[in-house]
Amino acid sequence: MEILIMAGQLILGLSILVGLHELGHLLAAKAFGMRVEQYFIGFPPKVWSIKRGETEYGIGAIPLGGFVKISGMIDESLDTAHTDTEPKPYEFRAKPAWQRLIVMLGGIIVNVIVGILIFVIIAYKNGNTYLAAKDAKYGIVAYDLAKGIGLQTGDKIVKVNGKAISDFNEIRSSDVFLGNNSSYTIERNGKLEDIFIPNNFVDKLADKKAAGQFIEPIEPFKVAELVPGQPATKAGLKAGDIITSVNGTPIRFYHEFTEIVKPLRSKPLTLGINRNGQPTTITVTTTADGTIGFYPEFLLPLTKQEYTFGEAIGVGSKKAFQVVYDNIKGFGKIFRGEVSASKALSGPIGIAQNLFGGVWLWDRFWTVTGVLSMALAFMNALPIPALDGGHATILSYEIISGRKPSDRFLEGAQKVGMVILLGLMAFAIFNDVFKAVF
Repeated sequence: MEILIMAGQLILGLSILVGLHELGHLLAAKAFGMRVEQYFIGFPPKVWSIKRGETEYGIGAIPLGGFVKISGMIDESLDTAHTDTEPKPYEFRAKPAWQRLIVMLGGIIVNVIVGILIFVIIAYKNGNTYLAAKDAKYGIVAYDLAKGIGLQTGDKIVKVNGKAISDFNEIRSSDVFLGNNSSYTIERNGKLEDIFIPNNFVDKLADKKAAGQFIEPIEPFKVAELVPGQPATKAGLKAGDIITSVNGTPIRFYHEFTEIVKPLRSKPLTLGINRNGQPTTITVTTTADGTIGFYPEFLLPLTKQEYTFGEAIGVGSKKAFQVVYDNIKGFGKIFRGEVSASKALSGPIGIAQNLFGGVWLWDRFWTVTGVLSMALAFMNALPIPALDGGHATILSYEIISGRKPSDRFLEGAQKVGMVILLGLMAFAIFNDVFKAVF
């Protein structure tokens, strides 16, 4: 079921974004009097279509993209039958270069607008709920990767890159992991100390074996919800219970509980419980993966920040463009050799697994869709032939130089671009499968 949910979210999210992207091209083309022959969401074979006026609107069977076919344009279809005839007034090639440039940028512009709108609406609807740095009063849990750079459980991180922090999540921000020469200032045993983060540290974070193994706040907890049919339910654990000991070892924080229980796979445990102020004990046997089946409720206070619609516009726009900045910085690290491309790049399988997840949560769905919308805008803006950015680069050259490239050059550039894109897609999909298996 989780696989179906992941696939469903990916297909819906991409269909929305691709449909709107191609709509941007279609509307711009029609506004300048160009004939649009086809508008499809998904790639062939065709599943369904309907013709309205001069345009065939349809759905393809492969839901990983889409296309708009504009008369007189050399595109991914590599249709060059028109090149031996005089341009007709409604053809793409007959229009001024500036109009053709707007048509090619139409999809990118729509993706940017959609991404901004999604983040603005989320900010206005949900505000910002976060753990204030001052409320993370017990310090951090340092997992293996954190210990590797010199952090210890119990450290309190008071500054990031020399600046005091207000939100605990600033510790794990992209500015830290995608920046250069980043550092934490920690308080340990009453003294301040700087911990420096290697420039290639994000490469270690990207390893699926290290997922979730960096930093968390030290948090007291209680039982929030029980998983039906799991050992905790069968043993009589109840929502609201506070676990005070495991096999006689006192505990207070969630990481203490998991550190004791995780290695004890399929073993009986004696849990000390505080239930409505009264002490009691229960015996429970762990599962084969070292869990007992409950969701914790963390007890550190959270701060809720509400936004007016005007404030949400600023906050949402900043978050949207942060996606673009992060992509630029991420590619920079790949080109400098600080990050492995095989770890940093994901195809559709990786996106479904790592971003959407196996539970359908609408807030997460729309957040991920907003991220993908900005990422698609960025990727499409790259000056690679066959992408919108490649077309825009050639058209910009035409506008500046006053010379139009030959149809032969355009056809060749399109073929080169298609080889590059197909190669990248094949690499991403193979990389997803490899990471999923190994």
